[in-house]
Amino acid sequence: MWFLCVFYHRLLDFRKPEVEALAELFGEEDSPLQWRLPEHHHNDTPFHFVQLSSEEIAQNIAKRSILVKGMYELWGEGTCYEELKDSIERFPDSRKLPFLTSDSTFKISVETFGKALTFDEQRERIHSLTYIPFEGKVNLKKPDHNFFLMEMDESEESNGLPPIVQRRIFFGREVGFADRKLLPTFQLKSRTYLGPTAMDAEMAFLMANQAKAASGKLVYDPFVGTGSILVSAARFGAMTMGADIDIRVVRDGRGPDCNVWSNFKQYGLPSPVALLRMDNNVPPWRSGLKEIFDAIICDPPYGVRAGGRKSGGRKILRGTVDPYTVPEDKRTGHIPSTGAYSLVECVHDLLHLAARMLVMKGRLVFFFPVLRDESGSEVKFPEHPCFKLVAVSEQILSSRYSRVLLTMVKVEPYSEKIEEAARLMHLEFRENHLKWLEEGNIHSSVFKPTDSSQIHTEAKTFKDPKPKYRGKYV
Repeated sequence: MWFLCVFYHRLLDFRKPEVEALAELFGEEDSPLQWRLPEHHHNDTPFHFVQLSSEEIAQNIAKRSILVKGMYELWGEGTCYEELKDSIERFPDSRKLPFLTSDSTFKISVETFGKALTFDEQRERIHSLTYIPFEGKVNLKKPDHNFFLMEMDESEESNGLPPIVQRRIFFGREVGFADRKLLPTFQLKSRTYLGPTAMDAEMAFLMANQAKAASGKLVYDPFVGTGSILVSAARFGAMTMGADIDIRVVRDGRGPDCNVWSNFKQYGLPSPVALLRMDNNVPPWRSGLKEIFDAIICDPPYGVRAGGRKSGGRKILRGTVDPYTVPEDKRTGHIPSTGAYSLVECVHDLLHLAARMLVMKGRLVFFFPVLRDESGSEVKFPEHPCFKLVAVSEQILSSRYSRVLLTMVKVEPYSEKIEEAARLMHLEFRENHLKWLEEGNIHSSVFKPTDSSQIHTEAKTFKDPKPKYRGKYV
């Protein structure tokens, strides 16, 4: 069955991957999904047609999705209201009449994209639908059936989209709608425990959907921080587990009533199975332990808002001093020393962890930074022989910097042979990205100061101005 999928006009690159992940979660066998555009519409339009096997799946997707506004059974479409009438009349009566009976109630809403209609204009458009044989009563609060008349603006300024050759009008029955109360409830500004790298609630829910977090699944975040991603996974019913190298984050927070645990308590969610103080570079998993997580979701530290850390300290990692043992009388409250942890090494360790600890068909969902140079060279993403890359969604944050959400599915079991193949892939990846991932400073590249030579000061008493940055932390 074809359904009209109407998206919210935001995070355009994330829309289809989210729907495809949820369709698979709710039992859609066909992969990838079949999509098509309305006539004369650009790919960025909020209106898309998607083929799903049942109305129940469409309803479940719309109810859980963050970016889907609604799913509709399309009764008719056209470039004008005359064409719309002909299209609706051609729609089979066997599919229309069950929703037009006298013992039912209904409501018709008018929605537009790219323009606004007055109340009188909306009422005029509703009255133009009198040829549809509605026999039930109107109920504006709790109708049995919701119908929507959707009209696309025919002007050349369509919210940043390319000009539309001809406008399109849709009429259909609502199958499922989104619960947008979720985001205001979980917004960060009302969160009990918050850190500088806390993931935005909307993005955290998108990541949880990409990972297919659901009841009975165990979701792990190796860079848990204040637990924003795990809160979203727990909201969808998943069991959660996290780790962080900073013991003060996972153990203390800002007090007994302001820590990771209090974030789950705030929303009435089950607490994590465990929060570990752990170095992802030297994981403490016992030998032979593998395939325990259904999904790994994380935002690795790549040096823009926070840099990665690993155990050892600078002097130990450089080999200038030998490792030491903390005396017994100083172990209480001891904070282990750490050193810089490059992104190229961090990503390698993350893929190794996921290859070993994810179940078959388990998902790894994580962000990866992208710096674009003037040459426009193609970006190469990290690879692993255990995984298949199924979705790439880019969030552009500036003219030179963006972050990409990568979704990988485990398709091969972990083995020593796989580990060696992954090591060779890592060496190739490191060779291509060493300049800015390891040797360079990604923070300086993102927040590149303006050329001070272009700033003119005529008074000799003035000192050289401080570097001015392009933007704030993202």
